[in-house]
Formats: sequence, structure tokens, C-alpha cells
Amino acid sequence: MLIILQSILWAIFGTILYRERIVDENLPRLLGRTLYWLGVPLQIFFLARKSNFDQIAWVPPLTTVAVLLIGLVFTVSTVEILKQFILVIAAKLVPQSQIEGLFLSVGLSITLSTRRFIDRITPKDRKSTGSFILASILGNTGFIGLALIPPFVDSNYWSWIVLYGLTHNVLGSYGLGVLVADYHSHSAKKNDWWGQLQNLLFLPSLWAFAYGYFGRDIPLPNLVETIISKGVLFVVPGAFILIGMQLSKLQQWQSLSSGLVPAVLKTLVIPGLAGLVFTLFGLKGDGRLVLVLMSSMPTAFASIILAEEYDLDRQVAASSILLSTLALPIVIFIWLTVF
Repeated sequence: MLIILQSILWAIFGTILYRERIVDENLPRLLGRTLYWLGVPLQIFFLARKSNFDQIAWVPPLTTVAVLLIGLVFTVSTVEILKQFILVIAAKLVPQSQIEGLFLSVGLSITLSTRRFIDRITPKDRKSTGSFILASILGNTGFIGLALIPPFVDSNYWSWIVLYGLTHNVLGSYGLGVLVADYHSHSAKKNDWWGQLQNLLFLPSLWAFAYGYFGRDIPLPNLVETIISKGVLFVVPGAFILIGMQLSKLQQWQSLSSGLVPAVLKTLVIPGLAGLVFTLFGLKGDGRLVLVLMSSMPTAFASIILAEEYDLDRQVAASSILLSTLALPIVIFIWLTVF
């Protein structure tokens, strides 16, 4: 669990830097863009060069895509249910003079304080909806997953962990994630799916993976190899410093409630659904455990990088990252027990 502790400490460091105004207020934007265009692509390039794909089965990439799609459908449905629920209970609100602030919804008695809580956890606009979806489906598989999960499974399945992480980063965080972020960063009338496809084709992480994978047999000068291997070490601290800076913008702790539902979906609901599907298709043992654990990793800091790049709701992303990371030890115990 050392990586979890280190990540939390880096986030705290970022919070202190920004809250005490030690750094310029534009640094989060600069840091986010640096990670998007340089840091994460460098990490993917490094992993693609160092991993052995020759004997890896087709199961990990296929299940990665399946988990992403399951998560996307379920999350979009959840957003619509929350919005409709708010409309229903608002329409059925009974005047306070009649029942002292209580109102009925779907046969249940709900207090006004509960109504306000539900309102806080429901996305309010297009940008917060985009962050809500990203925080629910994108997991920190590339860093926390790769570092945390290997001790729990047989070494024969370590390649599954690597391929799941790479597939999730390329097709998930900076593939599907870019499409979702770009879609929710514009008004409905301005969406251009051809433009979004062009953005995906010119995605820096996608090209980094291609160069890393197809250039594995091409030796690099020792100096370049050293620079890459050392440079990758700064990606995770930089990302969590950015998370801390965004958390420092929270006006009050109750603002964390905006990330509660995405954190629950990301670490419990979606992995549970995925594990059920894997079981129905006959997957068992460490193979199933790897896929469930990887799908339950905390909300990826890619969600906050994308929020910075596409001007989405930063608080939703930062809150979900914090809550899901703090819950990680409990989540790991649950899935180890169940599967």
C-alpha cells in the first residue's frame, strides 16, 4: 500500500502549494497540459517498449473494452435516473406548512436535507456531466494498478495486468475519454463527430503507444533510455500534485459529495457487474481476479487532466479521485473476498 500513501502525500503537497499561494494560480492548467501532451505519452511509450506481447492472450484487451462500455452505459443511465429523480421529488414537494418540510417521492418520505444531498450529487450541466462520466469509467490502471495488483495474483497473469493497463490508457483514458470530454465541452449544436475523430487520430498517447510497440526492436542511445526511464518517475507525483491543487479549490468539504456517486460506481458497482459477466462467461481464478481488480482501481487522474484540457468540472473529478483512492484498501479486501 506504499504507492497509495505516496500518492496521498503528493496530493497533500499540491494542496499546500496552491492553498498557501506558493505557486502561480495558472500552474494547474500548465501542469495538466504538460501531463496530457508529454508526461502520459512518455509513460505509455516506456511501457510499450518494455512489455512482452508475444504470448499474451486476447482476453485482457477485449475485457477492457467490455468494462469500458459497460461502465459508460451504466453511468449515463445513472445520470439520467438522478436527474429524473430530482424532477419527480421536486414536483411532489409538499409545502412546509403541511408536513414541516417533508415530501413524498415514489412512496417514500424524504426530508428536505436528503433532497438537497441528492441535488448535490447530481450533475447540473453539460460540463459536470462529462466529468461525472469520466470519473466513473476511467481507472488508475497504469500506475496504481500496475504497482498494486501483481502481489495478489500468480506471475503468469502479470502480462494481463500490463495489457489491461495499456489498453485502458490508450482506448479508455485517452480514447473514449477524449471523445466523452470533447462531446461535453461544447454546446449540443456545436458538436462535430468528425472533428472528434480527428482529435482521436492525433492523440499523443496513441502515437506514443504505436512508436513504443513497433519500435521495441530498435535500440535507443543509453542517454535517451536514461532520460525516458527517469522522466517517467515524475509523471505520478506531477499528476497527484495537480489533484491536490484542484482539491484546494474546494470551498467546503461537502463539495466532495459531487464525487461520491462516481467513486462508488468506479470501485464497486462497475467491477461487480464486470465480475458477474466474467463469471457467466466461464472465466475463473486469477484471470478473473486480475480483471476485476483492475476495473476497480480508483478514478484515474486522467479524468482531471481531461477536465483541464477540455474545461470540464474539475471538482467532480478531483473529489472522485480523492474518495476512491481513500477507499482503495477496503475495495481490494472486498474483491479479494468475493473473487
